[in-house]
Amino acid sequence: MTKKKKILITGGSGFLGSTLVKKLSAEGNDVYVFDNEFRGSKNRIKGTSISKYIVGDIRKKRDLDKIKLKFDYIFHLAFINGTNFFYEKPKLVLDVGIKGILNVLECIKFNRQSKFILASSSEVYNYPKKIPTDEKTEIMIPDITNPRFSYSAGKIISEIVTINFLKEKKIPYLIFRPHNIFGPNMGNNHVIPEIIKKIYVASSKFNKKNCKISIQGSGNETRSFCFVNDAIDQLNFMYKKRDSNNQIFNIGQRNEIKIKRLIQDISKILDIKVRIISKPLLKGSVKRRCPNMSKLLKIGYKNNDNYFTGLRQTVLWYKNILIK
Repeated sequence: MTKKKKILITGGSGFLGSTLVKKLSAEGNDVYVFDNEFRGSKNRIKGTSISKYIVGDIRKKRDLDKIKLKFDYIFHLAFINGTNFFYEKPKLVLDVGIKGILNVLECIKFNRQSKFILASSSEVYNYPKKIPTDEKTEIMIPDITNPRFSYSAGKIISEIVTINFLKEKKIPYLIFRPHNIFGPNMGNNHVIPEIIKKIYVASSKFNKKNCKISIQGSGNETRSFCFVNDAIDQLNFMYKKRDSNNQIFNIGQRNEIKIKRLIQDISKILDIKVRIISKPLLKGSVKRRCPNMSKLLKIGYKNNDNYFTGLRQTVLWYKNILIK
């Protein structure tokens, strides 16, 4: 019988964090959640068996001091995501990102057998030199004056701090870089919920089965969308393996999908024909993003891609919210 582990998840009531909490709790682990609910909600993990829910601000050491225990695994997911925040609140994004990683690594007590798992982002690649993009690809900030890069800068700093801080403590770490994770209840400041809302609002005005919506770019821009359950399966597979110690892994799917194809898929689920009106991309937007997943597959992961099933669940969840 596998011994249950004591696990801390910062940002555990967020979109990705709450799915991870449910998964690890279902496996019988003692899961502790730390979150200030700025973008998360305790309702996301309602009914989930957790050991303790700690309300606190990752930027405040006194809040982290509420955590007296030592953990076998520490997942650090607390961060501010959402493109609108990158442009409108870059100082806050950086404040949470930089103070957060420093405080967690300074304040949390580690066991000898502890392992630290950091949520980074595909945004650290920004304009990658090759696609699909592997973990050895150069990470960079293309324009320090553009507030959009507050998010990727915070993630890059978090990676550097994690590697160097834990090297001294001889604590193993795992850094994972998620690529366009989606699912129900992911928040509203992401491409899929934004498109769903645009289609629903545009078609509802005239009660028609066709509409037109505006998007940033031509629609030929690409992303590799990964359903949240698949992403958590990947993370759950890798974090316990010794092969992942002191390593960086992409999380996501290998299929590169054009935004106009995504819109077509959403429109089919809603049964509404959509005409696209193109508008200029925001400065700093990336035209293509697709991860190379070879490193994860090499350590034994068997890939599963539930894009269509996940997209349907996501579209219907948001449709239900919009109807209400």
